[in-house]
Amino acid sequence: MPAIVLLALVGLAAQLVDGSLGMAYGVTSTTLLLAIGTNPAAASATVHLAEIGTTLASGVSHWKFGNVDWKVVLRVGVPGAIGAFAGATVLSNLSTDAAKPVMSLILLGLGVYLLVRFTLKGLRTDRLHLPLRSRFLAPLGLVAGFVDATGGGGWGPVGTPALLASGRLEPRKVVGSIDTSEFLVAIAASLGFLLAIGSQGIDFTWVAALLVGGLIAAPLAAWLVRKVPGRVLGSAVGGVIVLTNTRTLLRSDWVGVGDTPTERLVLGAIALVWIAAITWSVRAYRHDLAAGRGDIVAVDHGAAGPGAEPASVEPALAAADADPAPPTR
Repeated sequence: MPAIVLLALVGLAAQLVDGSLGMAYGVTSTTLLLAIGTNPAAASATVHLAEIGTTLASGVSHWKFGNVDWKVVLRVGVPGAIGAFAGATVLSNLSTDAAKPVMSLILLGLGVYLLVRFTLKGLRTDRLHLPLRSRFLAPLGLVAGFVDATGGGGWGPVGTPALLASGRLEPRKVVGSIDTSEFLVAIAASLGFLLAIGSQGIDFTWVAALLVGGLIAAPLAAWLVRKVPGRVLGSAVGGVIVLTNTRTLLRSDWVGVGDTPTERLVLGAIALVWIAAITWSVRAYRHDLAAGRGDIVAVDHGAAGPGAEPASVEPALAAADADPAPPTR
């Protein structure tokens, strides 16, 4: 029972972060499942089965607030589903001993990316409203879907920063469109795993626990994004992923220095870097706030119906850069 409660809490926390940043549900949940000894293919399958429900709930929430660009959803989601199915097939055919360090290495890379990206740069909004083309979205979806299935997460960490870095879609629609398209990816990856390994190693009670936590968190994510800066959240979750997967790699046959002074030294150094990164992110957020820019992932989820255009941060950013002027009516 304690394990089930822990999984539900992890699902809740991971969905709160994912719903705010458009990433990290799969990476965070899979990292925990690997840490408690779950077979890599079964861990990824468990998370993707739970994500069918959580991504549906998240997608509906974003649609109600007008945060979804359906053209982007289809152009990135369909190739993403193809990539996810292929990734599930590849992971299912790797032995557990070979797959666990491979998956941990992928997760470590994603964790480092999250930590560096959000600590040093935050999220970008500098090239909005230029068109996003299929020749960019289709390869992005294929790669992100493949990484998502093989790494147990990665759709958001690959897709969200790529779309934000393009600067062609406002942040609220990047997050909403990535979260919504992930529903297609979760279905495809789940089918790939079920066809390749059946239900072997999949504990459906764990699936239900992750799902329940995620479903509870989905409507709360809009509240969280107002209260906790996305930049700080990104640094925090990135550090957890780096720390946990470094420990897994150190204890693997690849390295073999588990439970030694060397391991403790490495993990202690990472923990210090993580604390420093969070501190930096908090200070950077406060500096932006003092400059009138606030947090670039904040979205005003005011009362709105499907397809409505809620206020976003871009007007505030533009106002911060403009010369002061007296208010007019």
